[in-house]
Amino acid sequence: MKISILLADDHKILRDGIRALLEKEPDFDVVGEADSGRTAIEMACKLKPDVIIMDIGMPDMNGIEATKEILSGVPSIRVLALSMYADKRFIVEMLDAGATGYLVKDCTLDEMLSAVRSVASNQKYIAQKLLVNFIDDYMKNTGNSDMLKTRLTPREREVLRLIAQGKNTKEISSALHISVKTVDTHRQHVMNKLNIHNPVDLTKYAIRTGLISI
Repeated sequence: MKISILLADDHKILRDGIRALLEKEPDFDVVGEADSGRTAIEMACKLKPDVIIMDIGMPDMNGIEATKEILSGVPSIRVLALSMYADKRFIVEMLDAGATGYLVKDCTLDEMLSAVRSVASNQKYIAQKLLVNFIDDYMKNTGNSDMLKTRLTPREREVLRLIAQGKNTKEISSALHISVKTVDTHRQHVMNKLNIHNPVDLTKYAIRTGLISI
């Protein structure tokens, strides 16, 4: 039985290249492509692929938040992150969101094929070039990670994303269908958790963590 795959990346040329490579494998079936986090959610719910190859830095909604949404609705799907980011922070974010594997975009074809087959079998896979024994360390330290303690809620991330896009309080209130007072509360929580207290630095953080693209 073939492994059905959904590609989620905002760069069409990259999706085309990955699709062409994967479709040469007799046990793979690329069933769809998504160019944003929200589109990935919609297609995942509709197609229910075995594996989603998910970019982190996408417009509209990043791959971390999209992964959380997808797996809350269809927990049987396996997500394999394929990112330009090799920082441990992003690996932890994706694994905590529910991803089964993590690759960097300069991986070899053989490694990608191996990773897809591994996550399809519900086996954790982290790129060989990253951290030795990272999964074991992650499982041991999850409860003590400073980053996890300061993790933003999905709503706080949405507020931060809109702040970074230059939206004012009223515009954020309208976009998220919440009150101005609630927006201000979320904004304060974001600043306190991140210890960042001005819009410029908040925007830098949002870019660095893939909440918005540049």
